[in-house]
Amino acid sequence: MPYRAPVRDLAFSLTAVAGVEQLEATGAFPDFDLDLMNAVLEAGGSFSEEVLAPLNRPGDLAGAKYANGAVTAAPGFADAYQQFAAGGWTGLTASIEAGGQALPKALELAAYETVHSANMAFGLCPMLSLAAIEALEAHGTEEQKTVYLPKLVSGEWTGAMVLTEPGAGSDLGALTATATPNGDGTYALNGQKIFITWGDHDATPNIVHMVLARLPDAPPGPKGISLFLASKFEVKADGSLGDRNDFRPVGVEHKLGIHASPTCVMSYEGARATLVGQPNQGLSHMFVMMNAARLAVGVEGVGIAEMAYQHALAYALERRQGRSIWTGEANAPIFDHPDVRRMLSVMKAKIEAARAICFSTGVAADLAKHAASEDDRKAWKGREDLFTPIAKAWSTDVGCDVASMGVQIHGGMGFIEETGAAQYYRDARITPIYEGTNGIQAMDLVGRKLSMDGGEAAKAVIAEMKVTLTALGKLYAGKPVERFKTAIEAVEDATLWLLDAKADAARAADVLAAADAYLKLLGDVVGGWMLAKGALAAKTKLEAGEGDPAWLEGKLGLYEVYAANVLGHVSSRLAAVGQGGDLLKKMSREALGA
Repeated sequence: MPYRAPVRDLAFSLTAVAGVEQLEATGAFPDFDLDLMNAVLEAGGSFSEEVLAPLNRPGDLAGAKYANGAVTAAPGFADAYQQFAAGGWTGLTASIEAGGQALPKALELAAYETVHSANMAFGLCPMLSLAAIEALEAHGTEEQKTVYLPKLVSGEWTGAMVLTEPGAGSDLGALTATATPNGDGTYALNGQKIFITWGDHDATPNIVHMVLARLPDAPPGPKGISLFLASKFEVKADGSLGDRNDFRPVGVEHKLGIHASPTCVMSYEGARATLVGQPNQGLSHMFVMMNAARLAVGVEGVGIAEMAYQHALAYALERRQGRSIWTGEANAPIFDHPDVRRMLSVMKAKIEAARAICFSTGVAADLAKHAASEDDRKAWKGREDLFTPIAKAWSTDVGCDVASMGVQIHGGMGFIEETGAAQYYRDARITPIYEGTNGIQAMDLVGRKLSMDGGEAAKAVIAEMKVTLTALGKLYAGKPVERFKTAIEAVEDATLWLLDAKADAARAADVLAAADAYLKLLGDVVGGWMLAKGALAAKTKLEAGEGDPAWLEGKLGLYEVYAANVLGHVSSRLAAVGQGGDLLKKMSREALGA
């Protein structure tokens, strides 16, 4: 089925739930208003529908190709990228000085959701350029900003994030790539890197690699890592490209999914590079790029879920089988069977919850920079830090869950590649691994983000959820309200338990054992909060006679579905939070059959 950008849902999530209008008052985005927002969403959605979506299945079948030391993008991708760059889509949030449009982060996330829905393999390429732009804006030298930022912002060149090595995956402190001073202010990079997304391709004339490596006198471990910029081609003083740099792909990985996205093995053999930021501070500098990518990967999860949902919904409306208990029709559309309707409703509810979490994180990121007072900026920074691991991990889990349900709705046909449902499942599966696995996100949440401000950011969210709960009591009666109340209590109990456990060094294993369950619990409940805010906003519009009544009533129904099917299970999440490290320690190699 053709992809249709959910522009109305995107706009509703930005305005009614994430509160993007707050950004207008900051004065930091003089060109931004709701009319511009809608225009950007419409234009981005149209491009994704008309240009990117038709390339998705052919790209999966053909894949990117490696031969003779070079990578060729899947058929049609290079031309699509040129159109994408010409449309200005890589410069939405970049500074005016660099040629960007200085628009809000949340709007960029919404526009890119349509890209990832239509063609996730394609979307990975500009996504990494956006992260490189943020890193250079934060830590690049004036020369680096002058030479590279305008080309990245315009999309004329692309960026790549170069971290992983064969012996250093999530543990970047173990990396061995080296950077030796050349004596002229540049460095010679040597080493091999793996899993480098869009590390080489033929869609642009140049690629800017952001590479982690060690200086000769660097201390061991993560404190000895520096960040370097290596251009595929020399950039001459007049801006033209010169000789090829000494790094090349030596192959592309054969993957479960995202076949059209070249995942390269790169070899650096004396490649010429310049230092980004301070020596031995590369990991903290790279975190600017990684945090941007983490939030973007969360949006990938939402995007692939949306496409899987649309595909499953279309199939459910067309596929006829069995008698419907509701309509009495024989050979009825499977949409009219309760279990299929349940799956579709849960899919839709989870998508809208994850979307709102990601967009709210984007709004928080902008307000952390541009809110009026220092206290407000600090509070919004706490919200951004707290929500980023949730946006990344919970939303990508949603992507996998929804894509899996999409296969289930197709039944046996979902397991057959020709129907397309399997591709969404295959493509979605990388997202919980990207940019720090979801387990690492959970450890970051409980290890750093929860307590870095004494738990104030989490406590503020809990307080705001209680305000929404009071308002919700005027909209619903009974279980939809009771389940949200119970869910908030579960999060509060788990948060206080973890803050207490973290204060005792002897309970470190208890904290780590709780990490995954706590992130999922917090994600479940914050997702419910987002849908509750959406339901309240929809009710207000209904009472004012605004909008499409059936569509707005759907927002009320989605919250109820979510409350029954997700919030109804918070007790199991809470139990897992408190399982303790000793229990897992008892599960020895012998106990697990090793």
